[in-house]
Amino acid sequence: MPENASTTNLNHHHQVFDIQGSIDDVPSHSHDTSKCYDDDGRLKRTGSVWTASSHIITAVIGSGVLSLAWAIAQLGWIAGPAVMLLFSMVTFCTSSMLAQCYRGGDPNSGKRNYTYMDAVRSILGGVNVTLCGIFQYLSLLGIVIGYTIAASISMMAIKRSNCFHQSGGQNPCHMSSNQYMFIFGATEMFLSQIPDFDQIWWLSTLAAVMSFTYSIIGLALGIAKVAETGTFKGSLTGSNTGPISQTRKIWRTSQALGDIAFAYSYAVVLIEIQDTIKSPPSEAKTMKKATMISIAVTTTFYMLCGCMGYAAFGDDAPGNLLTGFGFYNPYWLIDIANAAIVIHLVGAYQVFSQPIFSFVEKAATQRWPNIEREFKIPIPGLPPYKLNLFRLVWRTVFVILTTVISMLLPFFNDIVGVIGALGFWPLTVYFPLEMYISQKKIPKWSNRWICLQIFSVACLIVSVIAAIGSVAGVFLDLKKYKPFHSNY
Repeated sequence: MPENASTTNLNHHHQVFDIQGSIDDVPSHSHDTSKCYDDDGRLKRTGSVWTASSHIITAVIGSGVLSLAWAIAQLGWIAGPAVMLLFSMVTFCTSSMLAQCYRGGDPNSGKRNYTYMDAVRSILGGVNVTLCGIFQYLSLLGIVIGYTIAASISMMAIKRSNCFHQSGGQNPCHMSSNQYMFIFGATEMFLSQIPDFDQIWWLSTLAAVMSFTYSIIGLALGIAKVAETGTFKGSLTGSNTGPISQTRKIWRTSQALGDIAFAYSYAVVLIEIQDTIKSPPSEAKTMKKATMISIAVTTTFYMLCGCMGYAAFGDDAPGNLLTGFGFYNPYWLIDIANAAIVIHLVGAYQVFSQPIFSFVEKAATQRWPNIEREFKIPIPGLPPYKLNLFRLVWRTVFVILTTVISMLLPFFNDIVGVIGALGFWPLTVYFPLEMYISQKKIPKWSNRWICLQIFSVACLIVSVIAAIGSVAGVFLDLKKYKPFHSNY
């Protein structure tokens, strides 16, 4: 899943995950030949290969990078980089197919689809729209739970690194993450009541800066550690079964696939990014180039982060590079990196929650029209705040629910693996591939159709293996863990 706040600001409406929306909502103007308007009556789009590439890069590089060293440690020096390259190639192929679905019919003049869901609705229709919505909402719910866990662990890591520093490494500094989850939940409860919080213009810039800050710090610390020891740790086949059983090794290897899938997926925002590109040439051509550039950049960056983390710690690579306490010094730099993670995730939580909020609120308004009543609360020096009781109660309950689930399952790696596995096949492979077949009118049982179906089934198998490994990881961790008593 996309991991940054940046791309959500591309369109000022939340059709992305909206099963109810329609591509016919856009007003039609007779501005086809105007210099100021595009063929759909909207203001001229000005995006280029470079703006689209930067949107994709900032959407992809995020908290997924933190678990890559652990994922490579499970797979080893041969399979780890190979699997990462494989995922990058699959993502490039399916993204190129999805780019063809921005316009229905003719790639230069066909009707535009403004979001992923619009494309599924107009090209596939029927039950596919509902299934796509279910997968997207489940994926979003998983992401906000994962973000709650990651943010609380980073807050706790700041406290722990200072504790280590003060005690000179003598104190193990064990502590619970629950109080930090509670603080994060309370913050999100407040922010979720701010109308259009995710549309605040500076939020996407801040998110992009923060995610690059902690990713680069993680990479730099890995390089410094390797330079300090002068050795590349790790083995060709990954973590040995010494202290862990053969079964656990299999589960962990499967889970690593889910972690890598989580780091790559951005399919659900691809069409929104494409909707910012000017034409001619056709948006699909520009998007294909942008996809190639951005996937090459992110794969290089991921390879560096994952491989340097593994080279620094070998089989002991922590599940979260900046909080697993492979690094103790310089403690202030680790504090900066973890503070950047927290700031990024505070905003990102809102971005990924908004589609769920708007979907539930729209459904509730259609059923009970009176629910929209608002009370104006005067605020000195500011416009009055419009309080909606349903929004207040429902959003508060949602944040409490995600916080409680995070406290019950505070396993960053396992949850990231589950989310990655859940969203990879349906959202990154199945729907783009089926839409492409429909768009290109590829005949059933033709050689091309058979090849595409084999590709889809292979990706489904990978997704299922990753999901089973990640869920098994959750259950194995639950055996050793007492709810609400997590200790790090």
